[in-house]
Amino acid sequence: MRSKKGFTLVEIMIVVAIIVLLAAIAIPNLLRARLSANEATAIAAMRTISTAAESYRAGQSPPAYPSALASLSNATPPYIDSVLGGGNKSGYTFNWSGSGNTYSVTATPQTANVTGVRDFFVDQSGVVRVGTTSAGTPIE
Repeated sequence: MRSKKGFTLVEIMIVVAIIVLLAAIAIPNLLRARLSANEATAIAAMRTISTAAESYRAGQSPPAYPSALASLSNATPPYIDSVLGGGNKSGYTFNWSGSGNTYSVTATPQTANVTGVRDFFVDQSGVVRVGTTSAGTPIE
């Protein structure tokens, strides 16, 4: 009699089924974790922009906010990094508006429901809001 070595087709199919089941459970959780990480980075970036805008304003005579987000990264020394100054970071697009005594920044996902779910807003008050402007209206 010869001894049989190796795996049967049924054993291989069971192993493949287990791997597929584990992947089906793990992949959605990893995607949700990525969305959460992108949103947390966007909130942190909004706080950084707000702090940088206040520092920039304090250094001006007369005090004034910059007219563009890039002004914060092009200053010497820069108040924010060049990636954030370019308006894109971690799947979010940051839009600056205003100058003089007011400003507002909105952060929107570059691809909705892929890079992020929520929109963020901050103005000269320094309060980061989720999904609305300072007046409480939804960000579009």
